[in-house]
Amino acid sequence: MRQPLQKAAPVTDHPLRYALVNELHARPFPVLTVPSTAAFMALMEDDGAGRDRAGDRAHLLELLDRHGSTHPQPNATHFSGPIGRSELKWESHTEFVTYTAFTPGVSARPFDPTDSSFPQDWRDKAPGRVAASVLIRIEEQPASEEAMMTKLEAWFVAESLAVARVVDGSAVVAGDFRIDPDGNMRFAVFVRPDTGARRVGRIVQRLCEIETYRAMSMLGLIKARELTTTLNALDPRLSALVTGLDAQDRPAEVALHDLLAIASELESLAMQSSFRFGATTAYEAIVTQRIQALREDRLSGRQTFGEFMMRRYDPAMRTVKSTAARLHSMAERAQRAAELLRTRVDVERSAQNQMLLASMDRRADLALRLQHTVEGLSVVAISYYAVSLAAYVAAPLVEQVGVAKPLAMALITPIVVLAVWLAIRRIRRSMN
Repeated sequence: MRQPLQKAAPVTDHPLRYALVNELHARPFPVLTVPSTAAFMALMEDDGAGRDRAGDRAHLLELLDRHGSTHPQPNATHFSGPIGRSELKWESHTEFVTYTAFTPGVSARPFDPTDSSFPQDWRDKAPGRVAASVLIRIEEQPASEEAMMTKLEAWFVAESLAVARVVDGSAVVAGDFRIDPDGNMRFAVFVRPDTGARRVGRIVQRLCEIETYRAMSMLGLIKARELTTTLNALDPRLSALVTGLDAQDRPAEVALHDLLAIASELESLAMQSSFRFGATTAYEAIVTQRIQALREDRLSGRQTFGEFMMRRYDPAMRTVKSTAARLHSMAERAQRAAELLRTRVDVERSAQNQMLLASMDRRADLALRLQHTVEGLSVVAISYYAVSLAAYVAAPLVEQVGVAKPLAMALITPIVVLAVWLAIRRIRRSMN
């Protein structure tokens, strides 16, 4: 009889499958009409890795409550919603939190600080410090390139102005990467009339990301400069110790102690700077990728964003990398020197141990000789008293047989000495 086929167990989804897929679509690009204004702000604690996320959420809710807006989910890391005329986009990152407000229209005065949708009293209560603050003015391209350049020269510092056509000529972006008197970094975006609202949003989002991650990566330069001062003080000490490894006028143990102190300090510095240097490397990669995504073309002979970064930003990043490499190299050098000194200490201790063993061998030989001497003396002393006792015992007998006492003692002495010697030897063997 055929057995009924067993129904296979249903295939279940991984519990995080949908959450991970939804994460890919959690931060969509904004959709921006032209003209419009974007105000961006990034906040971080002095120690970015130790952020107060509850405080960040409370600060967001205070802004939303001012405009009667809905609240995000309790553990949300991103949120979008209206605040008055503006559309707010909030994101929580590892080290910082960002606020972006997109407002339709532009003010008559370019980059007017009142264009920001973030009240000053609310900003003053922020749980952290401002790492980046950006105002972006978005408008249609002027009728001529000359008119556009006239505006840019009036708005920005010519010496550091970077201008480029981006995304296949869809728009022109410009900025001088300087902080204005109101504390904002300013960018201008001139959009071609046939450019879609989503593409405009992507361009603006990339500008905000370039400035944010540029600012965050530059924190590594500050750390590198602080570290360089310490390394400049440690390097001569380490070099002197390494150079004097073969010096005989200084005990190896003392040199090893000093070297281990330097190695410990270098390891501590590496531990303290590893997070910041690692974050700087990651942020630099994002800045480079975002600039490449703009697909820049030169305009009116001006430097592009990529060229500006190559001249002004890349040297700072190379300084961070060189400092990290120097710290790693010094730590390795200290480790190798410590290994050499440990070897020298081990060799010296081995020689001392050999000398100690040789001394112990000599003492053992002397002790053995002394033992033999003592045994000989013991045989003589014991035999002397034994012969005396034997003589007293044998005196009556020898008198009866007519043997004189001195002769009897002479006959007994060899026998007694041999018996004592054999007895002592037997005792020594039994103890071994």
